[in-house]
Amino acid sequence: MNTSTAVALLTTAGAEALVTAAQQAAEAAGVAVSVTVLDAGGHLLAFRRDDRAVLISGETSTRKAYTALQLNAPTAHLVDAVQPGELFHTLPTALDRPLLFIPGGVPVQRGGRPIGAIGVGGGTPEQDHSFATAAVDALA
Repeated sequence: MNTSTAVALLTTAGAEALVTAAQQAAEAAGVAVSVTVLDAGGHLLAFRRDDRAVLISGETSTRKAYTALQLNAPTAHLVDAVQPGELFHTLPTALDRPLLFIPGGVPVQRGGRPIGAIGVGGGTPEQDHSFATAAVDALA
């Protein structure tokens, strides 16, 4: 008998709500950002780049979301782990994956399980983390 509890997936509507919440937080701070939302499989669910955001923010938001999803942790919590001599020091170059260990990526969980991730790029690392976190908190 299967006793596992089904966890509702992150929907396109949920992904759009995350994007909107992150962009609203960024706008309130006067920051132009890009926001990426991935599903649990790492597939793109939603993306939006403010017209004023730097172009590279699209790439960084996506990589931050991917990193948060793959390691099931906010990228802000992983920065120290990739420093010389630390546990994940070689991880950014050891894998042919788009990992980025800069704050701004946050996993989205439901029932304690990852259902996706959000990445924000365009502000300072601390701002990006706060915008992503605000979006996840708003979805809950």
